[in-house]
Amino acid sequence: MKNLVIVESPSKAKTIKKYLGKDYEVIASVGHIRDLSTRGKGGLGVDIENGFKPDYVNMKEKAKTIAELKKLSKACDNVYLASDPDREGEAIAWHIADVLGLDLNDKNRIEFHEITKNVVQNALANPRSINMDLVRSQETRRILDRIIGFETSGVLRRKIKSESAGRVQSVALRLICDREHEIENFKAEEYWTIKALLNKDKTEVETELVKDNGKKVKIENETKANEYKSRILAPVELIEIKKDKKNRIAPLPFRTSTLQQEASTKLGMTSKKTMQIAQQLYEGIDVGNGPVGLITYMRTDSTRLSDDFVKSAMNHIESNYGKKYVGKYRATVNENAQDAHEGIRPTSVDYAPETIKDKLSSDQYKLYKFIYARALASLMANAVNDSVQYVFETDNLTLTANGSVLNFDGFLKVYGDYDKSKNVELPELSEHDMMDVKDIKSEQKFTEAPSRFTEASLVKALEEDGVGRPSTYASIIETIKLRKYVEYRNSTETSKTKVFFPTEQGMLTDDKLKEFFKDFINVEYTAEMEKDLDEIAVGSLNNVDILRASYDKFIPLIEYANEHMEKIAPEKTGRKCPECGGDLVFQKSKFGKFVACGNYPKCRYIEKDENEPETTGEKCPECGSDLIYKKGRFGKFIGCSNYPSCRYIKKDEAPELKAGDTCPECGKPLVEKEGRFGKFVACEDYPSCKFTVKAAKKKAVPVGRACPECGKDLVIRGSRKGDFIACSGFPKCRHTEKI
Repeated sequence: MKNLVIVESPSKAKTIKKYLGKDYEVIASVGHIRDLSTRGKGGLGVDIENGFKPDYVNMKEKAKTIAELKKLSKACDNVYLASDPDREGEAIAWHIADVLGLDLNDKNRIEFHEITKNVVQNALANPRSINMDLVRSQETRRILDRIIGFETSGVLRRKIKSESAGRVQSVALRLICDREHEIENFKAEEYWTIKALLNKDKTEVETELVKDNGKKVKIENETKANEYKSRILAPVELIEIKKDKKNRIAPLPFRTSTLQQEASTKLGMTSKKTMQIAQQLYEGIDVGNGPVGLITYMRTDSTRLSDDFVKSAMNHIESNYGKKYVGKYRATVNENAQDAHEGIRPTSVDYAPETIKDKLSSDQYKLYKFIYARALASLMANAVNDSVQYVFETDNLTLTANGSVLNFDGFLKVYGDYDKSKNVELPELSEHDMMDVKDIKSEQKFTEAPSRFTEASLVKALEEDGVGRPSTYASIIETIKLRKYVEYRNSTETSKTKVFFPTEQGMLTDDKLKEFFKDFINVEYTAEMEKDLDEIAVGSLNNVDILRASYDKFIPLIEYANEHMEKIAPEKTGRKCPECGGDLVFQKSKFGKFVACGNYPKCRYIEKDENEPETTGEKCPECGSDLIYKKGRFGKFIGCSNYPSCRYIKKDEAPELKAGDTCPECGKPLVEKEGRFGKFVACEDYPSCKFTVKAAKKKAVPVGRACPECGKDLVIRGSRKGDFIACSGFPKCRHTEKI
């Protein structure tokens, strides 16, 4: 009997294949194999009048994958759909089942939240049928995003030359633009602080003025500051000593959003990079005996931990650190959470980060160590601080000094590397000690405007507002960067902290969305829709009713915007068209800015730009778009102009260079030289210029995709048996694919 298991990624397929043996074929669909078409009314791929019926088409770039899936499914007795354990994964499983003609009532859907042998085998022993409520929830989100995205983007493109808008991405842009308006409108207020250095014998303590006659001090100007300074006179009496023990509660395990936030602030990783590396750790790393999943599923709203992990982790804590370090298991429930998965944790405490460090890349090690430490810390005892406050008084003025010293490190035993708190020790004093005044300083300050968003704070704001799902935040942030609606750069010339600045186009886009689509592009609608999608996922709401209500309210706004939104005239260059005498203007395309005649379409003159991609005159064999010359890290190559939607790369067919030709690196002639291994053709300036024809022929051509195992570029390489795709990180990473 032969069994077929279909997963999403090639690296996950390798890991699972190791656990299942020769009776199982494991193949990757590499995500979705079909999507909404662009047929029908408005190119939406949705039959609005027939209950919002979607029109799906197979993705052109997945033709070979689909053919292979069909071939293998017919040859196997059982087919198991093992896409990721979330709504998107459920939808992928349904699409594959539909394309392969599988019975949707069959129990052929399996899911696992960690890729370890026991979990995978247990999943195979307990298959279920596809959950159509989850599929309908994902489908509703996709249709809504298509309708709102297509229609809104079309208006903005025609009217103000903005590239796109979206139900969720535009709300993220809104938060950034609103914050910028707050900063622009902020009026700083002056205030002063006063600090007094007190001493007795050789003992010194720094204090701050906090109260006057029992009321909080508010010092608005220098005159008032000087008045207070004149009242701080010796002797100053220590009237009270407040001592306390403060528990520092152990942190909960990571969720998707908290992992993105903390990795940004503690490790300096972007949300995109964090999720890419977490995916690699989840899908499997070879740590000695073949690939193994090191962490549980990284797209989760939950902080739950399995009973088995809690037990093993607590035993590990007691064995390695002592019984006093063992804490209590707890998990919080977020009302917006989809609690289908555990929190993010290591699959086994036996894989201590230090023991497998040499098997991981630098970034993989950093993130895995962070996740490992956080999961262990969540099950450890609280840290305890001894806090002390000295309260001084003179002339009815109250001054205080605060100290805090770590008494018991608790969870900080494993999480201390990520803790920035420091001990503040105060000298030993007794109540009623009389202190002299050694020095008094006043400092002028001003209230500060709200801070611009970092990636971490933006992710936090999106989650708090219920916008989108944490698993989508990385792609949302990348989209608004790619559209050039925001810039992510240092907050000041001297600061290393990067923050979001809206661009002029981003502010214009947000202004128009506020003016014409305020009922849809806002935090409230987006958050409410997430709740509706959750209700659809559990079968409590009818998805067609939700789509109809949104569509009937949205389309009149599109019609009004088409009629009333002012069209922005293109920027003039100050020069005339050589063909018709009209004004030459700047236009935008997917390749960037270019100069063309303002009388288009009557006059189709376009000014040649040296930076404009040069077409080859050929069409892409996969999607029909123009093939163009591109420059990559390994030199010039030919690829599809529709990248990244189409990733076709043409094999380099340039004629072989020979003696007498020009060196492509320095411009000098190529000559024939004699080496210890025979004759070869190289630059006449060799070895100062190291170009040789033989080496050039070996250069790898990038394919425009990242390696699914290590994240480096995939390139086309040659061998005696023909060309193939491999990781540019070879030999450390040995991932290969057939062309």
